[in-house]
Amino acid sequence: MITGKFPALRLRRSRKNDWSRRLIQENNLTPGDFILPIFLIDGKNKKQPIKSMPDVYRYTIDNLSLVIDKAIKKKLPMVALFPYIEKKKKNNFGTEALNEDNLVCRAIQLIKKRYKDQIGIMCDVALDPYTSHGHDGLISSKIILNDETIEILKNQSLLQAQMGCDVIAPSDMMDGRIGEIRKYLDKNGYNMTQILSYAVKYASNFYGPFRNAVGSNQLLKGDKKNYQMDFRNSHEALREVSLDIKEGADMVMVKPGLPYLDIIKLVKENFKIPVLAYQVSGEYSLLKNGINKNLINKGVVLESLISFKRAGANAIVSYFADRLDQILD
Repeated sequence: MITGKFPALRLRRSRKNDWSRRLIQENNLTPGDFILPIFLIDGKNKKQPIKSMPDVYRYTIDNLSLVIDKAIKKKLPMVALFPYIEKKKKNNFGTEALNEDNLVCRAIQLIKKRYKDQIGIMCDVALDPYTSHGHDGLISSKIILNDETIEILKNQSLLQAQMGCDVIAPSDMMDGRIGEIRKYLDKNGYNMTQILSYAVKYASNFYGPFRNAVGSNQLLKGDKKNYQMDFRNSHEALREVSLDIKEGADMVMVKPGLPYLDIIKLVKENFKIPVLAYQVSGEYSLLKNGINKNLINKGVVLESLISFKRAGANAIVSYFADRLDQILD
């Protein structure tokens, strides 16, 4: 409700000077609002560019310190690990996900050994980087098997927790997996390991560059519409979040971010739970390519990130997180 009227009330008075605009800002960002995704690759001494994501790289384990040192220096609270698995290690069952010597496990161990608790580690729980068909779970007759997949996800979660992962992040969208994972972690003594549920993950067209980054794009058979959400729906998001909270989720994710600001706001207002937004690869690449081609001003990055906070996000997973000193300045 606006009180007063023109000309006694002039809203532009508060916009006249920089100091005044800063004084009445409603939303702001700090490094503590961000999670940096990191792509991993086998081998030694590699920092491999990802063609579809300018200025984003895959790192070998021995080069992880290049990005972790930078993240800690910039005061980022957490990194998220995503593996690029060699094709020969993939199969229909994603068994490499349960290999205690896989890329993610080795990365967790190195970070914890070298950095202790200076920075948090979030690990994706899903099978798509590990399967030969590119889906997030076991498949039969083109349908992802829900309950059978959960059995593997439980073990994947426990393995990551045992290696030292701080935040388990199931992104698979199987029904009931949060409750099963929570019970399994608690049963095995990991009751303080957090769960960030990708509770609201849409079957989106914005994931293409990420799938290239983890090597699942060309392998993907069909689409993921029978288990990820229909982007036409919003009330269904509330049902997904409600179920995951009851099953033990500590935080929830809305993915993608920018096209779903209304969903972030809807979830936050209804549940008052920590809500994270994922500024996904397609969003990143569109903005970055637009800037590189001088189609848009680099200020669009800050503008887009602020929109997540304005919608109610507590934190943002963003590939821009390692350049925040340039963006927030």
